[in-house]
Parts: sequence; structure tokens; C-alpha cells
Amino acid sequence: MDYKEAVEIYAKDPTAETLRETAAALRAQMTTREKLHMLKGHALGTTARQFLTKGRYYNGEAYAAGGCRRLGVPPVLFTDGPRGIVMGNGTCFPVSMLRGATFDDALEYRVGEAMAEEAIAGGANLFAGVCINLLRHPKWGRAQETYGEDPFLLGKMGAALTSAMQNNGVIACPKHYALNSIEDLRFSVNALCEDAALYDVYLPHFKKCIDAGAMSVMGAYNRVNGVYCCENRRLLTEILRDEWGFEGFTLSDFVFGIYNGPRSLAAGMDVEMPYIYRYAFLGAALRAGKITTEQVDTAVERVLRALIATLPKQKNVSKSAVLSKEHIALAREVSAKGTVLLKNRGSVLPLPAGAKIAVVGRYANEKNVGDHGSSQVYSPYTVTPYMGIKARFGEKNTALYNGSDPKKALKAAADSDHIVVCVGSDYRQEGEFLVNMGDIKRKPKGSGGDRISLGVPPEDLALIQALAKTGKKMIVNVMGGSAYVMREWSALADGILMSFYSGLEGGNALADVLSGDVNPGGRLPFTVAGNEADYPPFLHIGDGKKDIRYGYYHGYTLFDKTKKPVQFPFGFGLSYTSFLLDAAKTEKTDAGAAVTVRVTNTGPRAGETVIQVYASSVGAKYDRPLKLLKGFCRVPLAPGETKEVCVPVLAEDLRFYSTTDKGFILDPAYSFSVTENGRDFLPAGTLSLSQRETE
Repeated sequence: MDYKEAVEIYAKDPTAETLRETAAALRAQMTTREKLHMLKGHALGTTARQFLTKGRYYNGEAYAAGGCRRLGVPPVLFTDGPRGIVMGNGTCFPVSMLRGATFDDALEYRVGEAMAEEAIAGGANLFAGVCINLLRHPKWGRAQETYGEDPFLLGKMGAALTSAMQNNGVIACPKHYALNSIEDLRFSVNALCEDAALYDVYLPHFKKCIDAGAMSVMGAYNRVNGVYCCENRRLLTEILRDEWGFEGFTLSDFVFGIYNGPRSLAAGMDVEMPYIYRYAFLGAALRAGKITTEQVDTAVERVLRALIATLPKQKNVSKSAVLSKEHIALAREVSAKGTVLLKNRGSVLPLPAGAKIAVVGRYANEKNVGDHGSSQVYSPYTVTPYMGIKARFGEKNTALYNGSDPKKALKAAADSDHIVVCVGSDYRQEGEFLVNMGDIKRKPKGSGGDRISLGVPPEDLALIQALAKTGKKMIVNVMGGSAYVMREWSALADGILMSFYSGLEGGNALADVLSGDVNPGGRLPFTVAGNEADYPPFLHIGDGKKDIRYGYYHGYTLFDKTKKPVQFPFGFGLSYTSFLLDAAKTEKTDAGAAVTVRVTNTGPRAGETVIQVYASSVGAKYDRPLKLLKGFCRVPLAPGETKEVCVPVLAEDLRFYSTTDKGFILDPAYSFSVTENGRDFLPAGTLSLSQRETE
């Protein structure tokens, strides 16, 4: 049997049993050398060629792993993400955190379809851009790569991206498994986590991606409870395979993910990426009896299952799909929909058609689309805030100062009625902790990593304070990966927008929102605290510690428990119109519950709101969060329009892990509430569910 025959057999009977049988039969045709080759990355030559010809250190073209030419087995061909395809010059979409702010998993599926097309056009068959690590603390340097602080939101958005990839013939690879949310210490930090927190907080979003069909998973660098993730049998075998039924393969985080080859293989780590390093010695380990033939065979079959089940779904994609007008338009749509309006004093926004606007700040006319590490997308252009505003409002009405000198900013704004101040972070302050990764010709000065402070930089603060004294209407546009503490300056601003890192069309999308062409409907995927110290503990390199406890509470669950005030709650966002929720009710269904609410656009403009459904335990024997997000739905409404919205809540999503019972349980009852802005909650009833097994 060769690969083509295996695919044909599986196509006729696409069941899990047939997949396992065909993969085993194909593996049986391989020599020991061919099997070991299947478990190793082979990207060294690719990296060297890209470096010498294009000055690209990383993933300029697909990174190959495995493959068996004699039997026609294709290699795994890796491309990174998650804001677009890293190879070549693709479409830079907004970062995942902005896409999380859309609360729109259907929109994320469309983004996934576009990325799948560009991955295929570039020659890849595996996408490692399903980044679903939980935002435990906003200082995390790679926060921009994930969808937010809530496990349910992470799971829904990650599952949408996973499904889009898998349905289009690209192997989806959720990462980094697991508990990876500190960057500077990523190679050494040890996350201490009890089972209840592990199952209820840090792993459920990974399970949702597995349930959505992911056929690969990338391990993390860090340790969990003392064991490195890429050699952690509890994570890789007992939970991922034995409990969740994962049929695909695992791959290591790059170069330094594996410390001991035999130990990692035995634990359930299948493929070492991107080069032959620790797994170069698997042959010797096999001959010495440190690993078994059965362990090698099992790993090979997992890779084969992913290749047989996924790749035949691919359709021919022209290279013209890359940066197509459809993908560019989608990037602009997503960017506008994920922009969050945090303040709009006196309805300063939207701006009138003839407004005279000064665009100032360090990022006024600077390309600022995010990290320069493994997630960097090399789009041939980027629309800056100034470029977008100038195109929308006219060059005569738009002044520019790209910098942070208050005197120069005041001069630029002298003839303007409105000032848009672009502040926040860039790849120098946050991102992957690597120096000069990416295009060496750019010679970046920063090294990324975790953020030192959650406030805007001092020069941004000084600029805001100086401009506030002019009496002109000031809109602060915050660009960055996650939460900023804003108490020090928020009262000075008439309007505040959170535009994150908004992709190649970000400037146009910002102009769409400022002008009212798009009514902002983004909602915060994280909590903005009143004080930086109110977030959970975080470790920096200089702290001299490696162990950190990842507890049960973080984000809005922690603020609910401690009753510490927040400035902007999770799920918060304003609109240019207003919405009314009423007639909320909850009914039992075969799958769990259905929460229905009537929503009316009571304002003068069309707009989209996000119906958020939260559940609270009633009569629980154990400590529980005050409320947890368990459903959401983005709803477009014309002025005066009313819709009845039904949001399903799965019983499986209501379960908690019981340390006593060593399994999942349902609490006696749950009360439900709905909100569209994260602040005003409408009760939707209480429901008792049976204690039946819900898996």
C-alpha cells in the first residue's frame, strides 16, 4: 500500500477505524529509517536558503517535516501565523486579540478560509496559527496572538479557525500546549496548577479545538508542575489522547522544545520541529532499547492519520489568492468590527464629514501591525492611521505629526478642531522575546518580550496631557496587544478607541469607524483594571524565580471574587447607537439550555451588538466563579429594529472538574443572565440540569 491507495480506501469509508487501519498498513510498508525520518523536521536547508537570498530568518517558505518519497507520503509543510500566513508576502490580518474582540466566530471562520487559501497557495499544508493560550496577565508579551482572557471565548474562536483550516485541507495546529503565558521566561518557567484550574481554566479551549477536528497540536517550552510540556506524559498522552480521544500528532515548539528525545517520544511528542536536533539520536536510542519500535510506530501512524484525513480536502488554489481584493476587504472588515469604543463623551464620534483632524503620536504614520517574531506577516503595504484618515476626510483637512514631542504636536494641531492621538506599544515593547528575528534588513532595535508596565509609555502620557490643554476634541487611539491601565489620562480624552494591531488595512478601518461608515461593535476580550497591581502575580527575568502558581481565578472571575473595581469590564464596548434587552428567558434543551432575549436598536444608527450569556452556579458544594461566559452572538440591527436572539448553552460547557470525584460534574442549578455591554446584566432565569454524563 502507498499513500495514494490509503487515501482512496479512507475516502470510501471515512471512519475513525478505517483511518487507523490505513495509517497502520501504510506504516507497515516503511523501513525503520523511513519511520524515523517521519518524526523529524528538515527545515535547515530552507532556512539557510531564505537567509542567503532574501534576508529572512524565519519561515519564508514552508518548513518540511517527515514524508516518505518511496511510498508517496507527502511531508508536513509548516507555516506559522496567527495574523496571516508568514510565508512570502501575504495578507496581514488584524491580530487574534482584535479578532477576539469581534465576538464573532462566524467571521473568524471566514478569516480561516482566507488564510487556508493563502497557505495552500504558498505550498503549506499545516497552519500553526491557532494560538489559544489564555491571557492570564496583560503583561504577557505574546498576548496579541491569542483571543483574550476567557476560556469559552478562546475555545469558540479557536474552534472556528480550526474548522476552517481542516475543512479546506490544511492541518490545524493549536498552540502552545499548555499554560504558556509568560514570554521572557518561556524556556524555564514552571507553572504550578491544580487539577481543577487545569481542567476548568487552562485546558477547555484546547479541547474545543480537538473536538473541532484539529489533527496536530504544538507543545510549549515551559514546564507544568515540574515537567517540560514536550515531555509531559500527563498532558500529551493521558489528557490529550486517553481523555480527549485526539487522533492526530503532536509537534514540538521550535528547536528548544525538546530536551530529551527518548523521554519526549515516550511521553507522546511525535515530531521535532523545525530541524533534526534531539530526535537525531532516536535511531541510537532504539538500538539501545531506550525507546521501543511500538513507540516509533505509534508516532508515525499519528502523522499519517493527519495526512490521510486532511490533505485530500485541498482544492487547487492560485497564487493570485494571496493578497486578493477579497482577502484585503475581509481584513478591513474585521479590523473595523473588532475596534472597541471605550469612551465617547458628548458623542464626539463619529466625526463630521468636514472635520479638520490632526493625527499625531508615535504611530500616527508608522507601520505598527504587531510582533516581529514568528507571527510577523510580510505584507507589501500597510495603511497607517494618517493614511486612512487622510483618504477618508481629505488631505486639506488632515494634518500630521509622527512623534511624541508635545510642542511639535501642538503646532501640527493648531488649525484642527479634532486631534487623534495614536499611542500604545509596538514590537519593541511586547512580542516574542527574540532579537532581530524576521527580516534582517530592517534591523529592529527592540527585543519584544513581556511588557514592563501596563500604562502607556511616559512620552505618550505627556503628549496626551499637553494636547488636552488645547480645549480641542481629543480622541485617543490605543494600539497594542492587550489591556492598558488608563486611569491616569482617560478623563482627559473625549473619545477612546482600542484598535489593537489592526493589520494591513488598519488605517482605513480606523477611518471607517471615526467617520461612522462603520459603527464600532467590538467588545473587550479582557478586563481593564483600575490599578495594575490588581491583576494576578506575574514573573519577570529579574525576579529570580521560576515557579509561579496558576490559580483558579484571573481576569473578570478574579475581579468578581475580590470585588476590586475595574475601569472597563470584560465584554465592554460602546456604540454610536443604543440597544435595549428585554424578555430574557431560559429553557432546557436536549443539549443543555437555550437563553432567549429580545434586543432592540433604540438609537438613530444601524449597528451591531454582542449578546453575551453568563451562567452562575446555584447550590454548588465547591467554590465557583460568580459568573462565566457560556454563549455569545453578534447581532446586526437597523434603527428601531427588534430581533429575538436564541443563544444555546451546552451542558458540557457548564460542567466543572471535581477533585473529589476525579471527573466532571454539573452543579445543582444555574442562573443565567445576559448583557450586551459587560455592565448591565438582565436576569434570564434559573435552570436545574440532570447529573447525566454530558460527554
